[in-house]
Amino acid sequence: MTSSKSLSASLPQSRFSDTEKMDCTGSWEAIEWTKNETYGRTVTHGFSRFLLEAEEVIKEGYGVVLVNTDEAGTLLVTNYRLLFVSEKTRDIIALGTIPLAVIEKFNKLVVKQPSGSRHLDKSSARRLLQVFGKDLRIIVFGFRARTKQRRAVYEALLRCTRPTRLWDLYAFICGPSKYSSNNPKVRLLDEYFRLLGISPSFQPSDYMIDEGSFTLSNMWWRISSINSNYTLCATYPFALILPKSITDEEALQASTFRARCRLPVISWCDPGTGAVLARSSQPLVGLMMNMRSNVDEKLVAALCTQFAIGKEERRKLYIADARPRKNALANGAMGGGSESSANYFQSEIVFFGIDNIHAMRESLSRLREYLDTYGTTSSDGMSSYLRHGGSTWGGGNLSSMSTSVSILGDSGWLIHVQSVLAGAAWIAARIAKESASVLVHCSDGWDRTTQLVSLASLLLDPYYRTFKGFQALVEKDWLAFGHLFSDRIGIPSLNGSGNMPLEMSWQSSAGSFHSSPARQQSGSLTPPSGTSHTHGSNSYSPIFLQWVDCVSQLLRMYPFAFEFSSAFLVDFLDCVLSCRFGNFLCNSEKERQQSRVSDACGCLWSYLTDLRSCENQSHVHYNLFYDQMKHDGPLLPPAAALAPTLWPQFHLRWACPKEVEAGDLEAKCRSMVNKVSEMEKANDAAVRKNQEVTASMESLTSQLRNEKQICSSAVHLAKKASKENAAIKRAIHSLGCKVHFSSNGDTTVDVEHYKTDSPQKSIYSPLKREYDKTLQCDEKSDLSISIALPLAPNDDLPTNSLSRICESLCPLHSPDGQCRWPEAGCAQIESQFVGLKANFDAFDRLSIDEGYF
Repeated sequence: MTSSKSLSASLPQSRFSDTEKMDCTGSWEAIEWTKNETYGRTVTHGFSRFLLEAEEVIKEGYGVVLVNTDEAGTLLVTNYRLLFVSEKTRDIIALGTIPLAVIEKFNKLVVKQPSGSRHLDKSSARRLLQVFGKDLRIIVFGFRARTKQRRAVYEALLRCTRPTRLWDLYAFICGPSKYSSNNPKVRLLDEYFRLLGISPSFQPSDYMIDEGSFTLSNMWWRISSINSNYTLCATYPFALILPKSITDEEALQASTFRARCRLPVISWCDPGTGAVLARSSQPLVGLMMNMRSNVDEKLVAALCTQFAIGKEERRKLYIADARPRKNALANGAMGGGSESSANYFQSEIVFFGIDNIHAMRESLSRLREYLDTYGTTSSDGMSSYLRHGGSTWGGGNLSSMSTSVSILGDSGWLIHVQSVLAGAAWIAARIAKESASVLVHCSDGWDRTTQLVSLASLLLDPYYRTFKGFQALVEKDWLAFGHLFSDRIGIPSLNGSGNMPLEMSWQSSAGSFHSSPARQQSGSLTPPSGTSHTHGSNSYSPIFLQWVDCVSQLLRMYPFAFEFSSAFLVDFLDCVLSCRFGNFLCNSEKERQQSRVSDACGCLWSYLTDLRSCENQSHVHYNLFYDQMKHDGPLLPPAAALAPTLWPQFHLRWACPKEVEAGDLEAKCRSMVNKVSEMEKANDAAVRKNQEVTASMESLTSQLRNEKQICSSAVHLAKKASKENAAIKRAIHSLGCKVHFSSNGDTTVDVEHYKTDSPQKSIYSPLKREYDKTLQCDEKSDLSISIALPLAPNDDLPTNSLSRICESLCPLHSPDGQCRWPEAGCAQIESQFVGLKANFDAFDRLSIDEGYF
């Protein structure tokens, strides 16, 4: 058994040139082992991180080569998709990873070695698995010889792509998870209320549906509950908009004259003019085109209401038949046909000439083959440059380029897209310019009719060009009115009974894939007989894919009119084809209700909304150029503008990924917007930083100002204290006292009596330098002062001595002996020292002329 380590070491670590591919070298040598091996390993932790919720691995293949890119890796078959993980990068390769529901068919192929190959002795042929996707990619996987891995993967695909029960689909296994949603019937009624101009106060609800109280109306139209149990028409929604003049009984009678009981009903109406866009199936006029129905004619005539006040004539009615005229006549042999303008009041019949579902299926198949042949990444591992002798789409000789363009034209895809666009534009112009009503139908009224009606509504109503409106449009015209998604996309459908358990009905057809002429000439691909399998049926057709393609063409023509981008349309279409969610399962609203899809499966709309919410307006789903006011009315493209091109983001993403990336103007603009946004964020951060620095400087300046004020206040206090000390000192010295300073931590004043020969009358001499010497002493918080008073020997201090001293020495004493300082402390407690201490400022203000002592 070869270990995983040795297997990894044997795989190539770099891409090989095209010449090496042609010489059968490169990654192929990594799988050309002759040793028989079996693989029974379980999923490693490295692979489990790639799995989605409830996704389980059914089969694994190791040492598999993705031929398109010549890259080796591991191929996993899960209950949801084929998953290819690169051996080199240990990451998912998008080209080799495809949901099972997107696989249209797959083949086992044998590639014979060229006669001159130097590796002929290793193996006579290579074992391949060819997978065809509905999203226009063709993938080829190469397997090791004699390992039976290809057979195991092939049989797993047979089982997983063709489930027999509805709940075997991944959408039911995964469940709603966090992508749940409300009742789709409620959303349909909400759109009906908007179309009829019902007040927003009437909000639809489940209770309203259960009680049948949703039958509201306006001046012209009403909502009918005649089909609430799907007894009128199994493929119509539970609620219908009918003319107010038509009763339910008349509608029931009219349904019998239309194919599959799909009677004319209103899909969109203009609240201003009263014009309507209606839909139905073909009338049952028979082979002779002579069958008539009075009730059907009355119903169709009721679509043409009178004009606004002041106009007596009724509006004109156009009956748009989407089919070619010869096809409509041919349907008469089966009881169908088309209307006669003579039988319908003020009507005109118009045929659009759009081909049927089979022509669309073949056209898409030819387009896929064209892209695979002339793309840079091809399913045979050979680039277009080498296959066509040095010519590609972007260069080479003129004849080769003309050939490729001719093959593209032969596919007919762009012609079909143009036909649908032209028909929808014509319908929108009749309603917008003439205020006429238009009834659209094809054979059954669920394919071409749905394309035209929904596309015309998109042109007429700006609301449908928003995210919310686009959802309402798809749910109304495609889901509610019974487009056969199960049959057209090629996924399981319900049996007619609808009883549980719900079994799947498959109509499988086998056939071999025909390679392009270029590759048939080389003889490199030889599919063995009986190995081509498809899980689609003869009813498979890319009708919905074609409609989304038409929307992308309108988005290209009117880049300012749509809120969503081309990237949104690609992701939306991928979700529809993958069947990861339940919205587009089954063939009708009735079947989805029977299978309880909305309760048991996740919702595609919730998933897309969640994707956008993570990045807000910067998400790729948002159109950078959207301007709501620029196109706030109908879009009426001229005929010359209806020249569709390949949709690069969808058609070319697998065949020419680099070219798509290089030519994606929207992606470049988004990149520039992101850079501008980053620069704005950096600028905002710099502004915030500058504001913070400015605020910090202002704070520091304020603190410095406060410090200066505190310092100034301290200096002022110091000066004041100095003045106080100087005044006290002068006063005490003037009394002939001795002052002794000590630093014992207490503020006390001691008066000591001592004897002297004669009283000192004036021993004070105000010398500033003595005071300055005092200030030069060490600063202390408190001072103790000892004062000695000069007294005569053996004399006691008389009672009135303080008074005499006060009278003789106090500079504020008046000549008449009255105290000029009656409020001073000395006057109150008869102590000159207290007065001198408490009022030192007064001493400082005295002039020397007043004579101190």
